[in-house]
Amino acid sequence: QVQVVESGGGLVQPGGSLRLSCAASGSIFSINTMGWYRQAPGKERELVAVITSGGSTMYADSVKGRFTISRDNAKRMAYLQMNSLKAEDTAVYYCNAGGYGSRDYRLFEVWGQGTLVTVSS
Repeated sequence: QVQVVESGGGLVQPGGSLRLSCAASGSIFSINTMGWYRQAPGKERELVAVITSGGSTMYADSVKGRFTISRDNAKRMAYLQMNSLKAEDTAVYYCNAGGYGSRDYRLFEVWGQGTLVTVSS
């Protein structure tokens, strides 16, 4: 069983910063990609940023230059540093991880429960 757990959400003023963390655990052989997605009220879930095991990254246009995704492969952690936050960044942020399980080497993809980020004065 593989799971990911997010942490670090909260209330922040416009222009402020937050750092989200995602911890993966369970029967993991390898994690290929880790990503952050978000879902704002009344909207569909959207990609925010993704990072591969080799460190390649991809960002949504709306967060380029403001958000930075990183990961620590040894700790099975991913992070999302969010700077210059705007009201429109308010959403539930979800961590996603895909890779291979250690018991049967089958592909897995898991989602966390989400962490709420609210940007408001």
